[in-house]
Amino acid sequence: MPTNQPDATQLLIADHRKVEELFAKFEKASGASAKRTLVEQICTELKVHATIEEEIFYPALEGKIDADLLKEAYVEHDGAKVLINDLEQAEPNEEFYDAKVKVLSEQIEHHVMEEEKERDNMFQQARASDVDLDALGRRMEARKQELMAEAEAGGLPPAQPTAVAV
Repeated sequence: MPTNQPDATQLLIADHRKVEELFAKFEKASGASAKRTLVEQICTELKVHATIEEEIFYPALEGKIDADLLKEAYVEHDGAKVLINDLEQAEPNEEFYDAKVKVLSEQIEHHVMEEEKERDNMFQQARASDVDLDALGRRMEARKQELMAEAEAGGLPPAQPTAVAV
């Protein structure tokens, strides 16, 4: 039964484009207030995205796609989480602020390449599996809405690394 809702990979791809757009805006931003606002949006989007991938998408793919690709994705998330947590506590006028945003952007760009752009990427493998990506997409969208409401109501807690000790 076709739906108008995106499947799991389409939902994640839309998230990727949104964050890329926010990083591009940051590159052009001037002034502490504008930078702070964009970084808050970037951090929220990435925390929500990582949560729905780690709680729903990745577990559904366990045993269905290349295990190393999944393990690398968790570790890449953890690297991003360290920077996200640091940026959420930082001020835009601090010495390494812009550099941290740039490195986070580069980490996310690499992660996106592995999920959707490289040959035999995670999303291609997911589509070739027997996982119901439509049902998964509905679950992920519902969880995403919960997390966004939590973010708006008072903010999300700091990102918790899964595979890397900090």
